[in-house]
Amino acid sequence: MNKAADISTKKLISLAPNNWAKWVTGIPDIVTGEILNTEFQWISRQSDVVIQAESPQYGKFLILNELQLRHTSEMPRRMRAYAALAEEKYKLQTYPVLINILKISNSEIPTSFASNFIGLRAIQDYRVINLWEVDVNIAFETPLPSLLPFVPILKGGENESTIREALRMLRADEQLNQLETVLAFFATFVLESTLVKEIMRWDMTVLRESPWYQEILREGQARGQAEGEARGEARGEARGEVRGIISSIETSLEAKFGSDGLELMSQISQISDLEQLKEILRRIVVANTIQELRNVL
Repeated sequence: MNKAADISTKKLISLAPNNWAKWVTGIPDIVTGEILNTEFQWISRQSDVVIQAESPQYGKFLILNELQLRHTSEMPRRMRAYAALAEEKYKLQTYPVLINILKISNSEIPTSFASNFIGLRAIQDYRVINLWEVDVNIAFETPLPSLLPFVPILKGGENESTIREALRMLRADEQLNQLETVLAFFATFVLESTLVKEIMRWDMTVLRESPWYQEILREGQARGQAEGEARGEARGEARGEVRGIISSIETSLEAKFGSDGLELMSQISQISDLEQLKEILRRIVVANTIQELRNVL
């Protein structure tokens, strides 16, 4: 648990690329090849994973995988851009897939990008997979080891025995045991934190190393930097970073506690101390009840 761990999207998919490709495309006789470089001429996205694949019916093509903690309004445009960049670089047709991890609202998630500007149309379809709609048995029966860290948030995966089985499988395989921190993070969404600590031997330090926890913090910091740059001053940047963390807190409260969690935002939005806000964000992840957060506040 103390060693450096590669828990990137590329690492997850590389555990069983053939089974992953069959799952996201629905093509039973697909065969995967190399996991390709996603550094394009202008931009690089570490959360994108492009797999070279081939099937008797479709020949050689690319599978572009985008794994997101939660869906945002920017995703349709991003899926259009990366599908086009992948096709331009590798000269192959692309099958784009967007995988959303956490459910934030009941709003319908779009499966395409479409625009019409001065009579010129741009359309990009892509497949959407919402992990909260995926049956947990797929992770165990296919098998799909890439999904084991997400078992707590899969459909039917929220009970203790299922999470313990996922943990047993991760610990039994040297390639998979690095993913325990990811499982621990998502287990806090469905089990009491004391139980997660007991069965997974994790603490706050381990939690902070989770890539998804770090992504929540990065999102807040990115929003803050953007707002600060717009204001063009150091004080404005500081205020912008505070707003960014508050926005991340709001999203995390809704993801874990729903509308009950959002009731705390009127109090949290009055806090201007950045370190205090970061601590609140950390406490949200390990809290079992709303009352625990009220005590912290």
